[in-house]
Amino acid sequence: IMVSSYISPPGRATTLATHLIDLSPGDMQRRLGDALGVYVDAMRYPRGTEDQRASMWLEHTRRPGWKAVACVEGPACVEGPACLESPAREESPAWAENPAGVEAPARGQTSAPPPASARAEAGSRPEDTAAGAPALSSAPMLGVAYGYCGAPDQWWQQQVVAGLRRMGTDNDGISELLTSYFELTELHIHPRAQGRGLGEALIRRLLEDRTEQHVLLSTPEINGEANRAWRLYRRLGFTDVIRGYHFAGDPRAFAILGRALPL
Repeated sequence: IMVSSYISPPGRATTLATHLIDLSPGDMQRRLGDALGVYVDAMRYPRGTEDQRASMWLEHTRRPGWKAVACVEGPACVEGPACLESPAREESPAWAENPAGVEAPARGQTSAPPPASARAEAGSRPEDTAAGAPALSSAPMLGVAYGYCGAPDQWWQQQVVAGLRRMGTDNDGISELLTSYFELTELHIHPRAQGRGLGEALIRRLLEDRTEQHVLLSTPEINGEANRAWRLYRRLGFTDVIRGYHFAGDPRAFAILGRALPL
């Protein structure tokens, strides 16, 4: 069910390592409390906020093309193909002062929290050992990300279509962008794990092997794009689709960003 990559820095003797794992819909349901706990802590929301999101996150698991990944803390591999190291990075961490994730306004809700992101490089994806998989499936969760195929009956796509039409985009242009895309819906890292290169690792893992033509996300506008989240998106090649868009019920201005797949 799960595949892991060991992404702790080399040259450091530890008994615990950070692994990337894939989550099935059943895994998300089983670990929904953990995932929403990461979300609330990352966004610095009061406890109880997760109760407002639980049903929506579960509903999303039933959407076509849903995929979720997580980073967990588990035993470091002594040897064997299940764990690979990635080079340590000298740059400053990419997470903003309020470490959190990327997320559009809640579908059908009135507001959305601010995003942030991280940079990382993950190892390749060797299959996990049979003995290691159960341990990782219940290991402490440090980060989570998910998304799914966009569709015309989804609130977010309807909002994007409205924005494109206001810009004067014709039907052919809208169809070209929205006929085949993956919506990057949620990306969150626990504050204690920020700066360890997990955000970009989750994005890359989430988007690998996708068959859609594009990936789209929304993020609040920032003057001069002067935060680490924006720098991450630009570094990954995301370009402007819509700028200064106001989702229904949210007073903040958002940018819709996208890029072609594969990443």
